[in-house]
Amino acid sequence: MPVWLITALMLVCSNLFMTYAWYGHLKTLSGKPWYIAALISWGIALGEYLIQVPANRIGFTKLSLGELKIMQEAITLSVFIPFSIFFMHQSFKLDYLWAGLCVMGAVYFIFRSG
Repeated sequence: MPVWLITALMLVCSNLFMTYAWYGHLKTLSGKPWYIAALISWGIALGEYLIQVPANRIGFTKLSLGELKIMQEAITLSVFIPFSIFFMHQSFKLDYLWAGLCVMGAVYFIFRSG
């Protein structure tokens, strides 16, 4: 399997953890004090780091730092939009599409010379 694909799949998994850690508590822990939500989120974020750090180390063997960062941003948006719609029940906004197109432009410019 190509390094970029292994890295991308690992970053998708890590983003699932991180998106939930950052925003999921707004729904699932809204009745708890903020410090309880912070501690639980911190624990969830540890899972994210245990996947994200090796993903970046693997990716950095073949990808530049800029390529890793833009890949991360594109994946973050790809995970966040469905999370916000399906888990948090936020309405879809056309601005998500425009933001996605801007990020895809960034992906193009970072990867075009590689």
